[in-house]
Amino acid sequence: MNTRNLTQPREAAPGPADGPPTPRTALVRVPEARVVEVARRALGRPRNVCLVGAGNIAATHAKVLQRMRDVRVAAVVDPDLGAARRLVDSLGVGEVHDTVGSALRAGLQLDAAHVMVPPHIHRDAALPLLEVGCSVLLEKPLGVSREECDELLEAARSSRATLGVNQNFVFHPAFVRLRRALAAGAYGKPRFVDCIYNVALRQLAARQFGHWMFHQPGNLLLEQAVHPLSQIVAVAGAVKNVQAMAGAPSEIAPGVSLFPTLTATLDCTQLPAQLRFAVGQSYPFWQLTVVCDDGVLVADILANRCYAHGRTRWLEPADNLISGVRMSGAVFGDALRNAKDYALSTLRLQRPSDPFLRSMQGSIGAFYSSVDGAAYETDGAFGAALVSVCEAIRDEAFGKPEPAPAKPPAKPGVGAAAARRGAKRVRAPEVAVLGGTGFIGAQTVQRFVAQGKRVSVMARSVHNLPAELQNERVVLHRGDIRDFEAVRRAIDGAEVVVNLAHGGGGANFEQIRNGMVGGAETVARICLALNTRRLLHVGSIASLYLGPQFGAVTGKTPPDPQAWRRADYARAKAECDRMLLEMHAREGLRVCILRPGLVVGEGTAAFHSGLGFFNNDQHCVGWNLGRNPLPFVLVQDVAEAIALAAVTEAPIEGRCYNLVGDVRPSAREYMEDLAEATGRPLRFHPSVPAGLWAGELAKWAIKAAGGRRSPLPSRRDILSRGLRARFDCGDAKRDLGWVPTVDPRTFSRLAVAVHAR
Repeated sequence: MNTRNLTQPREAAPGPADGPPTPRTALVRVPEARVVEVARRALGRPRNVCLVGAGNIAATHAKVLQRMRDVRVAAVVDPDLGAARRLVDSLGVGEVHDTVGSALRAGLQLDAAHVMVPPHIHRDAALPLLEVGCSVLLEKPLGVSREECDELLEAARSSRATLGVNQNFVFHPAFVRLRRALAAGAYGKPRFVDCIYNVALRQLAARQFGHWMFHQPGNLLLEQAVHPLSQIVAVAGAVKNVQAMAGAPSEIAPGVSLFPTLTATLDCTQLPAQLRFAVGQSYPFWQLTVVCDDGVLVADILANRCYAHGRTRWLEPADNLISGVRMSGAVFGDALRNAKDYALSTLRLQRPSDPFLRSMQGSIGAFYSSVDGAAYETDGAFGAALVSVCEAIRDEAFGKPEPAPAKPPAKPGVGAAAARRGAKRVRAPEVAVLGGTGFIGAQTVQRFVAQGKRVSVMARSVHNLPAELQNERVVLHRGDIRDFEAVRRAIDGAEVVVNLAHGGGGANFEQIRNGMVGGAETVARICLALNTRRLLHVGSIASLYLGPQFGAVTGKTPPDPQAWRRADYARAKAECDRMLLEMHAREGLRVCILRPGLVVGEGTAAFHSGLGFFNNDQHCVGWNLGRNPLPFVLVQDVAEAIALAAVTEAPIEGRCYNLVGDVRPSAREYMEDLAEATGRPLRFHPSVPAGLWAGELAKWAIKAAGGRRSPLPSRRDILSRGLRARFDCGDAKRDLGWVPTVDPRTFSRLAVAVHAR
């Protein structure tokens, strides 16, 4: 492994932790440029801020800004105007625009902007703002290449605007305490920095391989590794040389490799350092350790703890005891403080003060202080230097990437393989699958392709798809089921439409309902307009009441008549079923509803919420004693049922079918089988519904005491989650010709053993 010499950035990275960095005058407004700022203050006008991007992180930025004086959110920019309006409504102020150019043309006098769009469009979103002198705080990474970073830095220099990058973990409370201890010199001179970054990755667990970070190996470093690297650089100084070695890759899509682990040795200007980087791990652990002459300082980032290994004046046996008590006392003190802050915040006796929010407050506050001329550590040069380090690690660990050849985009009506050959157009699809890239969708598309059918697939992302979707019979469409035109393009000409798209998600029931029920209605209306022969809506048994009851649950069992007493997801699913059945009865919608049970198999998480709730994936707290058989079904069997429903001549319109397999282990049995297959110490903890309900009532009371409004917990919902109902799927077997797996060994191999690694 060769040492990679880094080209030093034009601006030096921040210095060690024992003193503030020297201000970079190139990125701080010069006195002449502060005339507008001085005039703004003299007139008493608040600082106008534009939020570019209305995704999840934007809500946190907005929350921090609402607590700041002299700051006003003047505009929110997002191509999804609905998301932008929801954010503006929550703030009670601001205009809505779909592009940065539109916001600038509106004549808004913007003083600063927070750019929170995907990394590959950071440059395009930030440059127009910097060019007009608007200060910009970019979410990490600053850019996707050093060249992009330099372009942003030059634009900031030319307009004398402040450019910052939101490396908020430099401001994490535990890390701040570590730096203060280093600066105090209580443990002597620092000699070495070690960082372990061992975390889960939501997009990886959800198989969202279309995410930008999976497009090439270096993107994962820019998306994730910049967090620990920012802390290493803040303590150890600018990185001069890099040695890096990647772990074994795994193929997540044809020709697309993921390197989930690597180790990098960093030669920095102040201290040597090492990074152990791993994503997609089952036990989240992020720790930065600084070895000093007279002790070792440790910052546990995820637990928000900072403690030290030190020495006392006593002989070794006593020293070992006393120093151990001191260290454990520090750990206990931090844990107690974290618990106190959580409790007081929940009761609204103090403002929310979780470590992530505090890190965001520190980062955003430092940015606005720099706009006023203060020294600023995590400025544009800091972010650019981190991008250079990521590129050096990438080149050392994976090899320098070659420029990718341009690929002609797949056109509507043109299969992916046919588009690569330059084909003009194929015949209309026979089947349209909405949500066809997901867990069930990919298996379903594979089934239709194996039958020789032409399939139109619509999904939110069409990147890094599995091999079964890269077929000349498959036509890919990017879109959302709430987008009328996108849905119409995807299903136009198809005889059968399979709606597997979720469409949900949101902060409250209304948002979830608008996505799930509104999306399903959009699909249904288009099917009516196009006179589609059959709509197969794939819902969930969650729409039914599944607590203890007389008789078996069948396809004729109606949606829960008391759905308003259920959790948001189940309630929305029940409303979906009722809405579609009413459209069949009143408007002649040719719809059949399929309700899968607990779908398991390769491609989904091993820890299904039907087993219980998981505060972490090692311990499952059951919805009951965990002895009743659960309505499991293999994903292959669900796909087979969908394919059969698409072609059957039986009159299935206006009917519902539950898809539950014939192998139904209990929660205890499933967890035991999973523990044996994975070799992990997994535990199932039985409970009683009354106890769970009492616990939920206690949480509700605490929230209510703190002034937080939330629905009263429902005992009915807890009982339904226990899945003690008995299922009879004879109607699906009779009408569809469905034959689910009956062999327990086959079920265990396909549902459980696939998670062994």
